[in-house]
Amino acid sequence: MRRLFPFLIAAAILVLDRFTKELIKARIAAYDSITVIPGLFNIVHTENPGIAFGMLANAPVFWRHAMLIGFSTIVLVVISTMLLRPSMQRDAVIRTALGFILGGALGNLYDRIVNGMVTDFVEVHAGRHYFPAFNVADSAVTIGACLLLLDMWRNKEQRVTHVSEANINR
Repeated sequence: MRRLFPFLIAAAILVLDRFTKELIKARIAAYDSITVIPGLFNIVHTENPGIAFGMLANAPVFWRHAMLIGFSTIVLVVISTMLLRPSMQRDAVIRTALGFILGGALGNLYDRIVNGMVTDFVEVHAGRHYFPAFNVADSAVTIGACLLLLDMWRNKEQRVTHVSEANINR
């Protein structure tokens, strides 16, 4: 079960990502917006051919697709390989983090292969200062990355404590 857990997380994220993107496409016209919390949060329907913050959106289509699909595929293979290693079965935080990243990467990869672009729909802003729109897959990758950073910080704190205790015991 430990080995399957991150893949179950990834599958759940993929299903949620697909469901929310299809819901947005069915209910909101492209580039329309619904204000949820004025001055803070909107639901929008944008199609992003590039990567984060619209980078590479104007790159030649063939090269953009080859690069983004190729990179995503490599990331998926590396993460899956890591998750299947026996040494990885001990650390639940890392397995969970990689499951989130895997699910998010799968969600956006599906969009890129099938649609040639990624559907984004969450828009957060403070007054006139907008953060670029994102989706469930993007959120999952961000959560996974934050979990990895927290794990690194936790392990660093444990190493510092262990070294300090060793020096005290001398």
